[in-house]
Amino acid sequence: MKIKNIITSIVVVCVACVGFGIAYSFRQQKIKEFKKNSGYLPMSFTYTAHTGCVGTDDNSLESIEAGIANGAHIVEFDLNFTKSGEPVLSHDSPKGDEVTLDEAFKMISEYDDVKVNVDIKSTDNLPSVLPLAEKYGITDRIFFTGVTDDFLDAVRTYVKDIPYYLNVDVKSETTHNEEYLQTLVDKVKKSDAIGINFNKDNASAELVEAFHSNDLLVSIWTVDDEYNMARILSYKPDNITTRKPDKLKEMINELK
Repeated sequence: MKIKNIITSIVVVCVACVGFGIAYSFRQQKIKEFKKNSGYLPMSFTYTAHTGCVGTDDNSLESIEAGIANGAHIVEFDLNFTKSGEPVLSHDSPKGDEVTLDEAFKMISEYDDVKVNVDIKSTDNLPSVLPLAEKYGITDRIFFTGVTDDFLDAVRTYVKDIPYYLNVDVKSETTHNEEYLQTLVDKVKKSDAIGINFNKDNASAELVEAFHSNDLLVSIWTVDDEYNMARILSYKPDNITTRKPDKLKEMINELK
């Protein structure tokens, strides 16, 4: 009985290994195809270091430094507000020990050309953002994401001169449908956003082309593994946000 169980276990392991090998081989082949189809990226192409990149803590000064050190064109962090209205770097409701937006903008001002993606999680005291950007002379280097329909009015009212992407929950089953894509384009145009920001899982070449043909930008998040990096690059978006800017940089250099 024991011998039979051992043999069964060995067979199961072997089958699993074969299955993994086939899946890995298919994945590598697809990566090669995506790379082959990537061609030239848009002249304005950027990649953004997501907060918490390369193993740093989310919404930390170390994360900003790591993104810049790894060659990212843009660094991203979350914007929230304390109960007293102070803007801080936090995804959830602030607890009181967060990095302040003042500290983050001060650090950014010490580096030339690096842009800042401020991902809005609250609009409680949005008017406080612009004066801080002006204080450090980086007004022309910041833009917003996280701008959903709920935040749109506040953004238009209080920080209308700062560019923003519209965050959209794209339906994966319709990203190849021309009528649906035109609906998305019209929605973003109506919002006065510079483009669309959405999850990598629902990206398609057709979606990117639909927005580019309407002079709108496409930003895709959060692309962390080699397979999806190659896949998304082949669609030629304007920006990719990643927690692994070092790996994405390597792949882009390889394509060049």
